[in-house]
Amino acid sequence: MSDHDCAGAPAAAPRGIRLNAVDPSGVPFTELDPSLLRAQRTSLKWTRYPADVLPLFVAEMDFTVSPVVQRAVVDRVLASDTGYLDAAGPLAEAFADFARDRWRWEVPHERVHLATDVATGIVEALRVFRPGGGRIALPVPVYPSFFEMLDEVPFEVVEIPLAPAPAAAAADVGDPSSIAPARLDLEAIARAFADGIDAFLLCNPHNPHGTVHTNDELAELARLAAAHDVLVISDEIHAPLTHRGSSFAPFAPLAAEAGALAVTATSASKGWNLAGTKCSVLVAADDRTNETLRRLPPEVACRASILGLHAGVAAFRDARGWLDRAVAQVEANDALLADLVRDRLPGVRHTRPDAGYLAWLDFREAGLGEHPHARILEDARVALGDGSHFGAGGGGHVRLNLACAPDTIREAVDRIAAILPSAPKETP
Repeated sequence: MSDHDCAGAPAAAPRGIRLNAVDPSGVPFTELDPSLLRAQRTSLKWTRYPADVLPLFVAEMDFTVSPVVQRAVVDRVLASDTGYLDAAGPLAEAFADFARDRWRWEVPHERVHLATDVATGIVEALRVFRPGGGRIALPVPVYPSFFEMLDEVPFEVVEIPLAPAPAAAAADVGDPSSIAPARLDLEAIARAFADGIDAFLLCNPHNPHGTVHTNDELAELARLAAAHDVLVISDEIHAPLTHRGSSFAPFAPLAAEAGALAVTATSASKGWNLAGTKCSVLVAADDRTNETLRRLPPEVACRASILGLHAGVAAFRDARGWLDRAVAQVEANDALLADLVRDRLPGVRHTRPDAGYLAWLDFREAGLGEHPHARILEDARVALGDGSHFGAGGGGHVRLNLACAPDTIREAVDRIAAILPSAPKETP
């Protein structure tokens, strides 16, 4: 069963055009009012802060889970099918079909291994490929949980700052309050690899900027990794959320062609709002890498959720229409935020993502001091991601979740505008 006919696909809304009135499941956005969701949901997004705080800090959608995925999970519970797992099983086929259809990546099913979540998969892959630890490089600012998960393994973290977008890309944005996503600094990566790096943790697409790395950039990274014997683990959890007009390139085929050692860690959890279902996959780039992944402890698969596995199968196989509607709504919300930032938030600059549902906002010139996250939380009662947790270059920035009702974004901007010096105080 497919969800392609569950709701009409929302189009990206130009300025002055009314956004879609329903979420990707066809649920009216009035039902996704944060005050209602707080009474219905129990994840940390809705319990960490008091009721007067608008929560836009964590990468979890407000959108309703696809009805197709809901049915898959309920059917497993009704069948009392809630036991343990030891392999990816049908998830390998569902993911491989999705990768072939969306990205032209041919994935042999036997190269797909099960893990609890992407963080666990990354840590366990490091343990089997680099048991002695060493030095691991990260392009920063980057997903802050990378730093937390690396505390579990004996690695020295080397931060490699991203490079600003080329001038041509920046000019294409056309709005001084908007910024093109930053890029991998391949020259700095080459220098670091030459100095001695054992592993590189790639965020593909990049979180928090929403950068979709080009085929050429990733091919050069693969060449460098092969030349210096660097293991690359590519976190591709946001890949299904690549925006229309952008082209996602999986790292594994490029690594295999270059002879680089590479593993992909991914899941349906971000694309289909399934973070708490706890099921991900590790994909070997080639047979050599697969031989090492076969040595993963059996607990890595056993600790994954059978409900998450079947949710992932339904998502990759049957909920592609839901995903496309989610991406279109995120694009519309990003366009809305860009207009609001330009008109309501003087001194703030907005990185326009090419993937994902996360907005990266630069508040360094907005008059809120060195810790805008704290000021916004305390004075505006809006919880955002604190840029200082994302590594070098993240200070003075915040991350905002776009996967919500448009009115939630408007409310957040209204609250923030009210505490900015010289900001307009009413929504236009």
